[in-house]
Amino acid sequence: MTNRLIAENEGLDADLGTVTHPLPPGVIVERDVRVKVRDGVLLDVTVARPEGEGRYPVIMCVTAYGKDFGPDQYSTLPKIKASGNAVRVMHICDVTTWEGPDPSFWVPNGYVVIVADPRGFYGSEGQAGIFSEKDAEDYNDLIEWAGTQPWSSGAVGLNGVSYLAISQWMAAAKAQSPYLKAIASWEGVSDLRQDWVEHGGIPETRFLRAWYTGSLARGAGEQMAETGPQMMARAAERPFELEKITVPALICGTWSDHGLHSRSAFEGFRRISSSQKWLYTHGGNKWERYYSKDALSWQKAFFDHFLKGDDNDFEQWPRVRLETRVTQDQYEVRSENMWPIESAEYLPAFLDIAERGLAWFPPAEAGSQTFDAEAKEALAFDLLFDRDTEVTGAMALKLWVSVLDADDLDIFVAVRKIDQQGNIVHFYAKDGWRDGEVALGWLRISERHLDAEHYQPWRPILSRSRTQKVRLGEIVPVEIEILASSTLFEAGETLSQMYGRPTYPLLKQRVLIAA
Repeated sequence: MTNRLIAENEGLDADLGTVTHPLPPGVIVERDVRVKVRDGVLLDVTVARPEGEGRYPVIMCVTAYGKDFGPDQYSTLPKIKASGNAVRVMHICDVTTWEGPDPSFWVPNGYVVIVADPRGFYGSEGQAGIFSEKDAEDYNDLIEWAGTQPWSSGAVGLNGVSYLAISQWMAAAKAQSPYLKAIASWEGVSDLRQDWVEHGGIPETRFLRAWYTGSLARGAGEQMAETGPQMMARAAERPFELEKITVPALICGTWSDHGLHSRSAFEGFRRISSSQKWLYTHGGNKWERYYSKDALSWQKAFFDHFLKGDDNDFEQWPRVRLETRVTQDQYEVRSENMWPIESAEYLPAFLDIAERGLAWFPPAEAGSQTFDAEAKEALAFDLLFDRDTEVTGAMALKLWVSVLDADDLDIFVAVRKIDQQGNIVHFYAKDGWRDGEVALGWLRISERHLDAEHYQPWRPILSRSRTQKVRLGEIVPVEIEILASSTLFEAGETLSQMYGRPTYPLLKQRVLIAA
């Protein structure tokens, strides 16, 4: 796979949303099939399979968003479009579940597609949960059932985006069934606490609140608004045992979902014990890309090899498909052997307070700068590139901070790309946001203590075992993880690093930053 400049959707309406078509002939759909799991609870599944006799490998997903809700019932999509965020284009059939595999693609290619409602959602019996131990058991019972049906070859693979990817981490880490042969976790959180509930120690409230009262309540009832936060908190305290995942895996990580799935997808790829694992990276829209021809070619080759046993040379495919952004819709693609990439150089740059810049050498004199966090002020430091430079991988920011009239502070960090004309180059971001940055980072400074065992200067991981507020005027060092990305800065373009922007508007937080 060689470098090539690609422009997405040239000449097309970039926000058509779903472009649907009916299921092709020869596909049988069986709805509301009841599957009994180990404690006697009956779960509802839908099975789409080829017509006629035969045994086929199975592609499965579990979704809390309604197994039979097709594109005309997607509750999330209209909200995204109404907000002005990008939806892009999804070419799918009219029975494709939200963020799940499209039966019109997989069944004609010789697969059975199974979509299940988790316990307590829609037609499935039992008490609803959020990524609970019982949910993991149920998923493995469903895998066992799917592997033993008369239309099944006995090979089961898991596939899907977001919730449908998170549940794969959970199930595969506790896999007991010999029928599970492979997973394709496409943009899925693997650390609920760090990457969903508390970013850098800062509690997430807006997205989760809407998720409990909207998407989850739709299937499990209005009580989810009250019980959801407690269930999510319990799930976040039980980290997925990623190292126990040994089945072949195709993982999708993206630069365009900072604040949700991005960090965890790369962590999942890095930490799972599978000797056969591949990473597909991109910076586009999550929904459009999942159903794109390129992504489907990867998914199909992967499952053809590991579920069908096809000798298609997939194991010779590059272990990492690296997509480097140039603009919002232009990018380059090349092959790498590992993540983080072998050729990465971790170079220190120093804040120069006097020049408001980033420099390759320490400034001659120390400096400091104050700003008013209550007024949502931010500081920016620029680095002008004199040659084409690719910034790929994680970054980190180290500061010495003093809060002058409070005992805590949330710091938000953004890395921007500025072109030769001084214009901000925006990229796609979480929920289809069109005005995203190159990369983001967060830290609540009372959670600043680091995990010494896994610490790297370019990847400061929080220990999350100790909370320590600051005294008025006390200067403390903090290190902030800036999430992974891959972006090309051409000669004459600028990397601009900004930080500030509090989440506590009621506190008069004035901050001193020292370099």
